[in-house]
This record gives sequence, C-alpha cells and structure tokens, in this order.
Amino acid sequence: MFRNRMPRYEVLSQDAMATLDAGWRRLVSEIGVEFMDARARDLFAAAGQKVEDNTVFLDPEFVLEQVAKAPKEFDLQARNPEHSVHIGGDAMAFGAVYGPPFVREGDVRRDGTMEDFRNFAKLSQSFGVLDSAGGVVTEPNDTPLDSRHLDMTYALQTLTDKIYMGNVVSGVNAADTIAMTEILFGSRATIEETPALISLINCNSPLRWDDRMLEAQFEYSAANQAVVLTPFILMGAMSPVTIPAALVQQIAEALSGIALSQLIRPGCPVVFGSFLSNIDMQSGSPTFGTPESGIGLLCTGQIARHFGLPFRTGGGLTSAQVPDAQAGYEAMMTLLPTFLAGANWVMHSAGWLEGGLVSGYEKFVIDCELVQMLQHEFTPLEIDEASLAFDAHQEVGHGGHFLGAMHTMERFRTCFYRPFLSSSENYERWMRNGAKDTAVRAGEVYQKRLEEYEQPPLDEATREELEAYVVRRRAELGD
Repeated sequence: MFRNRMPRYEVLSQDAMATLDAGWRRLVSEIGVEFMDARARDLFAAAGQKVEDNTVFLDPEFVLEQVAKAPKEFDLQARNPEHSVHIGGDAMAFGAVYGPPFVREGDVRRDGTMEDFRNFAKLSQSFGVLDSAGGVVTEPNDTPLDSRHLDMTYALQTLTDKIYMGNVVSGVNAADTIAMTEILFGSRATIEETPALISLINCNSPLRWDDRMLEAQFEYSAANQAVVLTPFILMGAMSPVTIPAALVQQIAEALSGIALSQLIRPGCPVVFGSFLSNIDMQSGSPTFGTPESGIGLLCTGQIARHFGLPFRTGGGLTSAQVPDAQAGYEAMMTLLPTFLAGANWVMHSAGWLEGGLVSGYEKFVIDCELVQMLQHEFTPLEIDEASLAFDAHQEVGHGGHFLGAMHTMERFRTCFYRPFLSSSENYERWMRNGAKDTAVRAGEVYQKRLEEYEQPPLDEATREELEAYVVRRRAELGD
C-alpha cells in the first residue's frame, strides 16, 4: 500500500490550536452531545458523566482519557493477505465512492442497480491504486431494502479480495455483516484479533448521534472492528459558517463518538473522521472541492495528529453533474490537500459525482488516474550518484540530445509516470483516432477493465456457506 513519507502541511499555530482546544471543551461540557440510544447514555452515566434526557454533558478530561485508549495505528486484514492494509502513521488507504443512489454511465443518469454495484466492485478490484471497494459503492435500488445489505456484502466478499466496509443502516445489518465476515475468515476470534471490517458511523450534525448509527457502532466496536466516527458538516447548514466553528464542532462530535467506542470496548480501533465542506449560500446546495473545504481538510490532519489518532478525510469530491473539467479540478482541489495532510483512510477516492448523489463510471476511472498521479508525486526523490547522470553528459556533450544516451535507454520505460488515461497525441493523430475527450477515453477504459476482469479465487465451501447464510437471512427478513 502507499506510504506518504512527505512532510505534512500544517496550517495551525500553537495559539490557534489552543483556541480550538478551548472551544471543543466548552461545547461538550456546556452544550453537550445527544446520544439517541439508551445504552450509550447509560455507559456515560455509569462513567460519571452528566446525562439529561438524551443529552450527555462531557467532562473534557474524561473524553481525553477515553481517546487515549484508542490505538494510534492498527491493521485491517483482507482475505488476500497481499491486500491487507495498515491504518495510521504514514499509510494512506484508498476506497471507492460510498453511498450514491444514482449512477451515471455516459450521457445516462439512472437509479443504481445491483449490477452496477457488482461492476464497481469489479473495477475496484482491477485498479491497484484502490485498497478497497468501500461499502455502498452505489445503492442497488432494484433489490429489497431490508435484505440488500446481504447482497452487497456478498458481492464485496466474492468479487474482490480487498478490505471492505460494513453496513451501518441498522444494528441488524451490522450483525449480519459481522456474521458473514466470520464465515469468510473462519471464526470470530480471527477477526477480533485483527479487524477485517471498517465502517462509517456518521454524526447527525450538529451534536447528535442517532439511534441507527449507534446501533451499528455498538455491534462493530463490541466485535473489535474499526469504526470511522465522522461528523457530517456542511458549513452554513450543519455548522456555523466560520471554519474555526466548524472545526471545534467536528472535534467535539468526533471525540465524543470515539469516547463511546472506548466505553463499549476499551482499545477497539477507531478513526477520527471528517466530512467537512460548505453550502452555496445563494441556493443552499452542497458544494465540494471548495477552498474552504481544502483548508478544513488540512486543519483536520493537524488536529487528528494532535490527539494521536488515525484520520479519515478527502476523496475525489465534486459538485459537477458530469465528468467534465469542473469534476476534474474540484476533485483535485480535494485530493491534493488529502495528500498534503496525509489522510490515513480516504473514502470517495473514485467515482463521486453530483455532490455524492451519483456514482460515475467515467469519473471512477478519471479519479483513479488522479490518485495514481498524486501517489507518484508524493513519493520522495531518491538522489544518488547514478541519478545525477554525469556519464550521460560525458556521452552527449554540448548541444546534443539525450534521447539515445545509455542513461536514457536504461531508464526510459520507468523514468516518468505513464498515464493510462491522459492523451499526449498531437492534434492530427488525436483527430485520426476519433478526437476523444477524457470522458470518452475513460468510458473505454472502464469497459475494457470489466471485460478483462477475473474473479479472485475463493474456497468453494466458504462460498457455499456465505450463500446459504444470505438465503436464510433473506427469508428471515421477509424478502
């Protein structure tokens, strides 16, 4: 997996960090955080925290004591050990888009289907730059709502051999995901020793953890599976419009969720999550790839390191409706600070369109190119005597060229990044080849990848057991 060994870009002074620190402390202690699950409130009350109705008023020092129990880094095992990942430190893991109900394929925008879900899982398997297909790569609207989590989990387990995300729609869905993961890895003990699931637990910002998210969090944390505690903040709607206020709220929400996980099972793996952008103050629409979101992203990395936690943020986010220039530059406006901040778990790395409403096939390919380019750019230079190429100067002399020099001939295949999508053809050749723009070329790439896809091998007995579980649970759920 990719290791980002470049220096981190930090934008907050010590005074700024101190001001933010005072801000979150005041929020959790004076305003409090709502937990819409009695089990959560009972755990906090038993630990000496003040509870009124659904609101927990937290002692900041207590919160920090709980946060200190969380591992600074941890491993996630994949069924193919070569695709296991490390979360934290200088490691960066990349997953596909998560959650869109719609799909864009060329000029067609439509409801996502189970076939689309499988296709995106196959594409995630085929692109080495991705460490995971993620979770809900698109919502399969043609399958029953109560049991579709079974089909999605089965697809992730069988069409890929990479890590995957757990379903968080309810505690029941989370328990099913854990049970299927136990089948895949052989036992509960195996996945408790080294987590095999990472799951997104979103805060209902501002300052509320809802019952469905908490049900899933209880299941995953109790089983020692990783959870990404993520405030969902669009400045101007779910937080005040100022970036510092949003950062303070984000800290309060993320740390309160992390504290709960540590009360459920001390030492269980967690990730400091961030989903921070803003709305268009003229229309109220969410906007992505904005300068404000980039600044917030850089600040988040520094804040998470301050608390000694791995963190999630970033991705190829855009408000664009189609995979056009806007989609590209907004995605880069999010991905570049993602690398500068050194995010550890990067969701929405490939395929995000239209503010997260759409999973785009062409956008998926474009984003994979962007991530791959940035991984290349953020690999430190190796400077040694051979790389200085003094012998090439001796060979070429003054006024010559290096095209045929021995130094070039030995390195020309690997000396520069070679894009799989971008075009550098001259105009005449580009015209002869159909004058294809980036979106058209991306369409050809994903179609070829799907044609060439090979399903990773899986023990047949394990496959049959998974299938039997899906059939049984679907019947029990009434679908």
